[in-house]
Amino acid sequence: MNEETIAAPAAAVHTQKKPLNNFLGDDFLLQTETAKQLYHSYAKDLPIVDYHCHLSPQAIAENKPFANMTAIWLAGDHYKWRALRTLGIDEKYITGDATDEEKFMTWATALPYTMRNPLYHWAQMELKDPFGVTELLTEANGKAIYDQCNQLLHNPAFTPQGLLEHFKVEMVGTTDDPVDNLAYHQQIAASDFKVKVLPSFRPDKVLNLAGGEAFRGYVQQLSDASGVAINSIETLLEALRQRVDFFHANGCRVSDHGLSFMPYSDKQSGRLEEVFASVLAGNDEEAGIYEQEFATMVLRELCSMYHQHGWVQQFHLGALRNNNTRMLQTNGPDTGYDSIGDFPQTASMSAFFNALEAEGQLTKTILYNLNPADNAAFAAMTGNFQGGGMKGKIQFGSAWWFLDQLDGMKDQMNALSNIGLISCFVGMLTDSRSFLSYSRHEYFRRLLCNMFGDDVEQGLLPADIPWIGKMVQDICYYNAKNYFTF
Repeated sequence: MNEETIAAPAAAVHTQKKPLNNFLGDDFLLQTETAKQLYHSYAKDLPIVDYHCHLSPQAIAENKPFANMTAIWLAGDHYKWRALRTLGIDEKYITGDATDEEKFMTWATALPYTMRNPLYHWAQMELKDPFGVTELLTEANGKAIYDQCNQLLHNPAFTPQGLLEHFKVEMVGTTDDPVDNLAYHQQIAASDFKVKVLPSFRPDKVLNLAGGEAFRGYVQQLSDASGVAINSIETLLEALRQRVDFFHANGCRVSDHGLSFMPYSDKQSGRLEEVFASVLAGNDEEAGIYEQEFATMVLRELCSMYHQHGWVQQFHLGALRNNNTRMLQTNGPDTGYDSIGDFPQTASMSAFFNALEAEGQLTKTILYNLNPADNAAFAAMTGNFQGGGMKGKIQFGSAWWFLDQLDGMKDQMNALSNIGLISCFVGMLTDSRSFLSYSRHEYFRRLLCNMFGDDVEQGLLPADIPWIGKMVQDICYYNAKNYFTF
């Protein structure tokens, strides 16, 4: 392998004749001439504002080379893990004690069986860019690709910071607990690294009044982090306010909540103070009865704090988590045992936002649904609370998790187009733990251009390419850049 091969991302590792169907070629997913023009002339080279992801700020700050392809590509990827389990592969080769090379070769053997799952597209795209691999990964070539990509990982262009720069990322919004000291964000901010890496406030654990010892332990962590002795609801809110202020001082402009559904209770029992004190003392007998009232109260107070600071609040709704108790006990949460829930969503969401709006406390908001049956309902909900001289104040967020594939993204954008205004859409985000997931922005941009291109060539839209090109650019980059106050 020569020096030119490892000089930078996208250096060619393998070459083969261009496929007849243009699979992963320059015009991949672009099925009309208009789509090709929109993508190559307007969307392709735009920077990325990744306003919500789960990248490790520690990894970015320390900027250490990845040990091998398994470490950068397979570790923590529960999308791939679910596929491997479906193929009947032993957990040893997924999250177990197999060697990293064995895990990679297991994935290489499995990948051809994932055709028509988005993993097949994503995996091949992630090998092509940044590694320059144009040969489709299989068991036969897996060892050669593993070895050659591992060599590339020694190059500074393939460190966490190098990859972010390669993908033209302007801003990364990590997801951080209120008790985090943000030391790594501070380290990055003090460095000469040009990409903004900013925290996002994720306080979901504080809503879980019926969480028993886990809840009490978290309240103690919050007390330690804030320096506030939490012994009442007033001091709990004081501690949260202190952490919001601390995050704001460290560049945070976004909150995020991952909830099954929006909590809402109009009950005012007058007993929350008593029940909260009882829970802190170890008595959980009434915690479940008052959990919704408690969560509604705390979340409304948090949303008022977000409004005061001019933040954007995000709500990811609809996940049914930790379905497999045995594997939860073995592997822990976020290891591939979550799925789509069918929770009622709109009534509580409407009541919650209406209560904030009535008090003038509704800040910019992005709503994400996990159940595709909720697309139209979420798109319609955004229209109820727009206005205030602010373009696209309430957003129907990009297709998320199980839905960030071609059909899911298309359905989300069609619902938004039909019920709202896609021209105001803040576009794609990675919502990923992988530094290679920025190919999903390319995937989204190609699909978006193909959708607009189809409409133009079917006569559903005028062939005003400069104007439509501007809309495409706004959705891919400028709307997000202007929506967030980073």
